[in-house]
Amino acid sequence: MRVLVVPVGSAGDVHPFVRIALELQARGHDVTVVTNAYFAPLIERVGLDLEPIGTVQQFDAITANPNLWHRVHGLGVVAAGVAFGIAPLYRLIEREAGRGDLVVVAHALAFGARVAHDALDVPLVTAHLAPTSIWSQYESPVMARGLGAINALPRPLKRALLAISDRLADRVLAPPVNGFRRELGLAPVRHIVSRWWHSPQRVVGLFPDWFAAPQRDWPPQVTLTGFPLYDERGATEVPPDLDAFLNEARAADDPPLVFAPGSGNQQARAFFTAACEACRRLGRRGVLLTRYTGHLPAPLPPGVMHADYAPFSAVLPRAAALVHHGGIGTAAQALAAGRPQLVMPMTFDQPDNAARLQRLGVGCWLPPYRFRGAAVARELRSLLESAAVSRRCAEVARRFDGSDAVGRTCQVIEGCGRGAVPASG
Repeated sequence: MRVLVVPVGSAGDVHPFVRIALELQARGHDVTVVTNAYFAPLIERVGLDLEPIGTVQQFDAITANPNLWHRVHGLGVVAAGVAFGIAPLYRLIEREAGRGDLVVVAHALAFGARVAHDALDVPLVTAHLAPTSIWSQYESPVMARGLGAINALPRPLKRALLAISDRLADRVLAPPVNGFRRELGLAPVRHIVSRWWHSPQRVVGLFPDWFAAPQRDWPPQVTLTGFPLYDERGATEVPPDLDAFLNEARAADDPPLVFAPGSGNQQARAFFTAACEACRRLGRRGVLLTRYTGHLPAPLPPGVMHADYAPFSAVLPRAAALVHHGGIGTAAQALAAGRPQLVMPMTFDQPDNAARLQRLGVGCWLPPYRFRGAAVARELRSLLESAAVSRRCAEVARRFDGSDAVGRTCQVIEGCGRGAVPASG
C-alpha cells in the first residue's frame, strides 16, 4: 500500500505524523511525507521520503507573524498559511491516485486532501491531534481562555456559542476552500471545522479516551488510538552541555524547571523573562528550550541554561516540572513522564488542553497577561509541594504502560484502502 502522510503546522504537529509514517514504513508500506520544506532535515534524518509543499521562507514568515498567537487574529494567519497549499496538495494526490492503491493520512488543515477525497474518491484518514478538533454540544471543547466554564452553561447556550464559532471559522476558512472547489466544479461547503474537515471514511483521534471521552454526537467514524509519542529521540540527541547540566542537577537532587513556549513561537520574550524570574524566586535551576534565541534574556541568570532543542523523553524524567504553551504533543510528553505542568495557553487547542490537564489534576494554567515571574513562581511552588498532584501525575503516567497508540493508528489506516467500507454518517 502507498501512503501519503500529510502533517501541517509546527514541530509539535509534525512529530506524531512522522512517528506514524515510520511505523507504516516498518510494516512494509511505501510511505511519503508531504509537508513544508522546513522539515526536510528531520524527514531525511529518519529515512523517510519527502514531497515538500511550501518553502522554509514561507514557514518562517508565518511563525514570525506576531498575530499567530493572537486569540482572535491567529486563525487568519493560519488560514493564509494553509490556503497556498490547497492546490499543490490536491495536484500531488491527483497524480499519485493515478497509480492506484493509495491512502492519504492528513492533518485536518490539509484541505487539499479533503477536496481530493470529494473529487477523486481517494481514501482519506483525517488525524486529529487534539480533542478540540471534534466538537460536541455535550462535553464541549474550551474554544478560548474566557470560555473555561462553557460546560457549566445550559446546552442551548452552548449550542449557540458553538454555532457562532462555526460561522466565524467559515468566514476565514471557507473562501480559499470554496474558491478551489469552484475551479474543480465542486459545490461549496460550510461548517469547515465543525463537520467538513472530518473525513467521511475514517477519523483518528490521536489521544486516549481518558484524556477526552467520546461524545454521543461525535462523528461515528471517529476512533481514538492514543498519544503517538515522538520527539526525534534517536534522530536528535540531548546536547552534551545540557546532558551534563541535567546530570549535575540530578546528583545535587535539584531537578530543573523546563520552559518551552512552542517550537514555532518567535514571540516568547515575556514568557522567558517570567521563567528566569520564577527560577530566581524559587531558587531553582531552569532549562529554556527554543530555536529562536533573539527573545531570550541576556545574559541568562546563574543556574539557567538554554538549548535549541532536546527530546522531551530524555529531559523530562530528569526535570521537576514543565512550563509550556499547552500544545498537545508537549502536554502528552509531560503526562508520560509523570511531571506536573504549568500552562500558558494562547489560542487554538491550547486553552482546551490546559483545561483538561487541570481536570486531570496534573497541572494548572495562567493566561498570558498574568504570566509574570511572581505568579509563575507561586503556581509552580503550589504544584511542586502538592502530594496530590505528585500522586496524580504518577497515576496518569502508568496509563501509558503497554499502550500501542501508533500500532492501533496504523491498523486503522491499513483498513482504509480500496475495498474498505466507509463508515456511515
